[in-house]
Amino acid sequence: MTRAKKTAKAAARPRTKPAEVRREELLDAAERLFREQGVAATSVDEIVVAAGVAKGTFYLHFEAKEKLLSALQQRFVASFHAALEAAMNRRRAADWQGRLHAWLAAAVDFYLDRTELHDIVFHEFRAEEGPRAKHENPIAEQLAELLGAGTRAGAWSVAVPHFSAIALFSALHGALDDALASSPSARKAVNRKQLTRALDAFFQRAVGLG
Repeated sequence: MTRAKKTAKAAARPRTKPAEVRREELLDAAERLFREQGVAATSVDEIVVAAGVAKGTFYLHFEAKEKLLSALQQRFVASFHAALEAAMNRRRAADWQGRLHAWLAAAVDFYLDRTELHDIVFHEFRAEEGPRAKHENPIAEQLAELLGAGTRAGAWSVAVPHFSAIALFSALHGALDDALASSPSARKAVNRKQLTRALDAFFQRAVGLG
């Protein structure tokens, strides 16, 4: 390769990564460290070293470690929401019972596959972004939309989808936590099929199906 071609190739490569890529690398590095040694024991200095960035880059994206943790929470919820949406969309639009089952089965799998991360970002740290933030639940809202749409289509009858979704989400969360607490080796010992069947029957009765 000639010197001119090498120079042109080097000029074509970006010198720095896009800001959104750097931000994701910081989140990925922090997540790895939090899993290995816990939130409290992990410093900003360790995060930037693991991400391979300067300390100033960290503060371009996050004011403090707490803000990074809040971003990890948001990323967890966004991934959860997307996984449930994808599961429902694999069913026909008019297959309401199938879409409800798909939502539930995907929720069980996602939570059990990411229990450790869930506990890190929601139990070791609690974000406070204002009086409304702690009451918002995009996953329950997604379920409420499904219940409302199914009611309008005549697939089932749910008088107040919002309240029903909150109750069903709480039941799901409680059942998963109880299953984990009852399993000696945590999520590996949980019988997912059995748990999903039991929850599926409960959900169907709750929306008025047999």
